[in-house]
Amino acid sequence: MKLSGTVVHGKGKGRLYGMPTANLRPFDGEALPAEGVWAVEVLLDGRTYRGLTNVGPRPTVDDNPAPTVETMLLDFDEEIYGKTLTITFLERIRPIMRFSGLDALRRQISLDIEKLEKLEEI
Repeated sequence: MKLSGTVVHGKGKGRLYGMPTANLRPFDGEALPAEGVWAVEVLLDGRTYRGLTNVGPRPTVDDNPAPTVETMLLDFDEEIYGKTLTITFLERIRPIMRFSGLDALRRQISLDIEKLEKLEEI
């Protein structure tokens, strides 16, 4: 499945916590995949990156039940607000989970990245 949209400003919490994400506003009519954390490939400005995409709420960070689409690109640190991303969903890594705090969330994201890197080896 693919999803395209524009990178928009979020609340900036990811960057504040050392886990920056690109918040995506999907184009009209785009269907979202099932909630969860996904291994993805992202097309941006003609280049492809690997990353993790969270689709759904963020229960550890806030209590807003509204679904979000936010992507952490590996080895990437550029301002991309207003740019178009096309996300190809490769594999669902895990469901949405609430963690006891940011340290537990960071540990889980490290494990998610390890799973993503193992997918790259195949």
